[in-house]
Amino acid sequence: MTDSLIELSQSITIAQEEAVIDVSVLRDELTVTVSPSAIGEFVTFLKNDANCQFTTLIDITAVDFPERERRFEVVYHFLSMTQNQRIRLKLPVREGEIVPSISEVHPSANWFEREVFDMYGIMFSGHPDLRRLLTDYGFRGHPLRKDFPTTGYVEVRYDEAEKRVIYEPVELVQEYRQFDFMSPWEGAEYILPGDEQAAKG
Repeated sequence: MTDSLIELSQSITIAQEEAVIDVSVLRDELTVTVSPSAIGEFVTFLKNDANCQFTTLIDITAVDFPERERRFEVVYHFLSMTQNQRIRLKLPVREGEIVPSISEVHPSANWFEREVFDMYGIMFSGHPDLRRLLTDYGFRGHPLRKDFPTTGYVEVRYDEAEKRVIYEPVELVQEYRQFDFMSPWEGAEYILPGDEQAAKG
């Protein structure tokens, strides 16, 4: 499998020299780093080229690296059922950089790109309906960014008096407690079987 992937990586690099930034084959997996501006043409090539035939889009996701100049990597996974091969594409993307949508080439990219936008805030130009997919309409921020607080910014509750959902700033009412780590039942008013052994030791 590795030899065929190496051959495939070489033919892709030759055919798409201007689009390819880097190629690697590791653990029988082919990964190609592509220039974001070239993604539409590159994906079309992968779909139509006789040596590739990557006609099935498996997934689009992203990874956040806040310390990098190009903070995000948009990651695409494709399958060629004809060739029985898989390929992973990576796009290094800066904060605020807009990535061309591939929804015209692969209509299934529609919801994948909406999810990436919702979770990471990465915009896709040419997308037919780029709006939030998993979070609420009024949601603030993008939950899978590394700088997003684990508590979020707002909390939601249903107000019985107003008969509607209320959005309020997060308020943490419980202070951090100091644990003695002597028993998993620390703070309990009763002794469970086995806890007396800690006292004897």
